[in-house]
Amino acid sequence: MKNILPVLILLLCSCKKTLPAEAPVIVTVVPAAAESSYVKYTINAGAHFSDKSVLKEIILSEMNFKVKFDSSAIYKTIDPLNQYDINKLYGFSEGNDHHQNSARIGWSWNDNALRLYAYTYYNGVRDSKEITSVNIGAEVLCTIKVSAAEYVFKSGNSTVTMPRFVTTTIVKGYQLYPYFGGDETAPAEIRILIQDLP
Repeated sequence: MKNILPVLILLLCSCKKTLPAEAPVIVTVVPAAAESSYVKYTINAGAHFSDKSVLKEIILSEMNFKVKFDSSAIYKTIDPLNQYDINKLYGFSEGNDHHQNSARIGWSWNDNALRLYAYTYYNGVRDSKEITSVNIGAEVLCTIKVSAAEYVFKSGNSTVTMPRFVTTTIVKGYQLYPYFGGDETAPAEIRILIQDLP
């Protein structure tokens, strides 16, 4: 026993404790300026309106913005025919009733694609025209420009025109925000990022 004790002390003193290596820390860097310039609009499940729909007067001749949709823009309606209803993204009224005269870019998920539309009311008559389809997660530049006779809608590299009832070159009205439907409300939470541009 006396011979074992010095050997144990020698072994304990000569041993180096090896600590397990720490797991590497993975940091995803998101440019703060880029992300902070977007406003996140959320349409809750069972709702039509987004959480940031506030009355805001606008005076403009052109509306420019960037939009990003995430996977929450992929949805399925209860009634299959409602899959083709156009949800509203962003735009403006002309005057105090957007169901009389207004212009918006709309969107829907149908036929396995996210599609953007020109969506207008012309003297109380609703009309729409597909502009383009876009990828989930892509940053898309959108424009609605007015002239005395028409609206010019641009999304990405695509442009369409729609007739305009009001003949001034300046719009006076109010801002229109993300809205789901149609007949049905949002089947799940939908998140949309929008950045206003000059």
